[in-house]
Amino acid sequence: MATTLTDPLLGRLVDGRYEVVSRIARGGMATVYLAIDRRLDREVALKVMHPHLAEGTSGADFVARFRREARTAARLTHPGLVNVLDQGVDGETSYLTMEYVDGVNLRRRIGEQGALTVGDALQVTEAVLDALATAHRAGLVHRDVKPENVLIASDERVKLADFGLARAVTEVTATTTGTVLGTVAYLAPELVVRGASDARTDVYACGILLYEMLTGRQPYTGETPIQVAFQHVNSDLPAPSDLVDWLPVEIDDLVRALAARDPDDRPVDAGAAHALLRRTRAVLDAATLERRADVAPVIALPAATDPKETELDSDATDTDGDEPDDAATERLAAGGSRPGGGSTVALPIGAAKPVPPPPPAPPSRRRRVVAWTLALVLVAALLGIGAWWYATSGPGAFTTIPTVVGDTQEAATAELEDADLVATPTEDFSSTVAKGSVIGTDPPAGERVRRGSTVDLVVSKGPDFVAVPDGVVGQMQKDAETALTKAGLKVEYAPQVYDDNAGLGVVIGAVLPDGSDAEAGAQAVRGDTVKLTVSKGPAPVKVTSVVGATLEEATDELDKIGLKVTSSEAYSDTVKAGVIISQDPVSGADAHRGDTVTLVVSKGPELVTMPNVFQMGYDEAKKKLEALGLKVDRKDSWGGFIGTVVDQSVPADTQVPKGTTVTLTVV
Repeated sequence: MATTLTDPLLGRLVDGRYEVVSRIARGGMATVYLAIDRRLDREVALKVMHPHLAEGTSGADFVARFRREARTAARLTHPGLVNVLDQGVDGETSYLTMEYVDGVNLRRRIGEQGALTVGDALQVTEAVLDALATAHRAGLVHRDVKPENVLIASDERVKLADFGLARAVTEVTATTTGTVLGTVAYLAPELVVRGASDARTDVYACGILLYEMLTGRQPYTGETPIQVAFQHVNSDLPAPSDLVDWLPVEIDDLVRALAARDPDDRPVDAGAAHALLRRTRAVLDAATLERRADVAPVIALPAATDPKETELDSDATDTDGDEPDDAATERLAAGGSRPGGGSTVALPIGAAKPVPPPPPAPPSRRRRVVAWTLALVLVAALLGIGAWWYATSGPGAFTTIPTVVGDTQEAATAELEDADLVATPTEDFSSTVAKGSVIGTDPPAGERVRRGSTVDLVVSKGPDFVAVPDGVVGQMQKDAETALTKAGLKVEYAPQVYDDNAGLGVVIGAVLPDGSDAEAGAQAVRGDTVKLTVSKGPAPVKVTSVVGATLEEATDELDKIGLKVTSSEAYSDTVKAGVIISQDPVSGADAHRGDTVTLVVSKGPELVTMPNVFQMGYDEAKKKLEALGLKVDRKDSWGGFIGTVVDQSVPADTQVPKGTTVTLTVV
């Protein structure tokens, strides 16, 4: 606890912006703090490099490489990568800020749970490979994939951390001391023997990672890191089923393919490994995916592992004071402690090759003098042979391709020449790298090649612009997508919307990535995604009842819900004129905006002209009136014996509604 309380950075405002709140972890290369970005008011992870890395001649080289790696890592965008937000120097403090991930690392998860279920182990590996694939496509290699760098957020999202730092340190140490930095449990054989690495080096580490998640332990152990490194170089990876006998052969094949000793036997990069893993998982049944190895969780840290770096114990405190910066980084040639966890080691290139044991000490003084003389001669001879080998076949004959992505062509060429390499520029389009800047190299950055080798330098020509074609908005969805695809553009769809004027499946909107309308002839970058909005046709509505309303009232009511009106008239003995008698569709029926409702409007009762029935016989007059739809009522006068109509209650030639009762007076 004393170290934590006396850490001089706690409470300090770094670079006038980042307020250090607490220490999260400490390793051999850096210390990570939780900090508050006062400019943007957000939590960030602040990684501060240990000062010894910037000391001496190699220190300046490290700082330059570190900054370049930070810039390169910052250009990587993937949900499975911890975002690099900023990088800078405050006095003698070199730092970078990263996205703060609230959760635990995979080392702690394995320490708490033991082996993971097969499904969880595959899911974590798939997430790591997916993130690495983005970096590999950009020509970047991680070099330090290990459980400490796999973060599991509180919502179970998996993120890969620490792109760039291990690479920057490794390049400096390989150049100045002939060593390569890495975590011995996960170092690929070619990295141990030759200091060479490419995308397959990361794939190897993922294979070891998957083995550990499935079995709860690492495949190689030993008393010293050199013993573990020797096994990586000289032994094929044991099958996980040797420890967990119920694991299917598909899992064995997958793990051993990822961690094959010969790089040529592995998938060429993380993208290919990702595809292999998905194919393997697809053939496994649900019961197997849910099983886990019966391994008790063990939280055990080796002496060479900094407890703050692994963060296995949430209540851990630093009780031994400020340890030296190299406490978690040791040379294998000098022995070191058991590499059971995430210890980072500086491994002499070729250290895992067998070396002859020293001769036994002579018993007498004279013999000891002779032995020492012979030993000195032998050492001198070995040094001479070693110097010759170093310059002709060893590390001295090779150099590491530097990272020049993002640099100008001139700067990249100069940097390659400084590394004794010959640059051959070629050009290609890029929508992410500015014109004149370097997109990548072939062989990729980080690979060890002979001095004087030719490196293809791919320089950006800028974006490959194309014109938005005709035939998008107003066209059917399939036709619009075909036109955009032929123009070299991608298509995605916004949620469909209702439209009163466009039919189902008609494109009613197209937008470029910058939010502008994708009008015909507009400039876009090849490969850009155009977002299309497609019509679902007019919106559905429920027809409301307008029976009993006037035509004007009915028209207003139906117009409010988007329906049109057509009308006809009809006589009605029960509905007064001008009022709606009936409607089609009826009330409550389903319709769409723009549909037409037919209304029948009452003209009132039908009128007839009253005829003159005076002096007609009653029966004849009655028959005539009833034929016109009138009702007849008889009134007898003087007994009505004659039967002749002498009066009618409705005068002749009068317009009366059908059904009117007419009284006839009969004598």
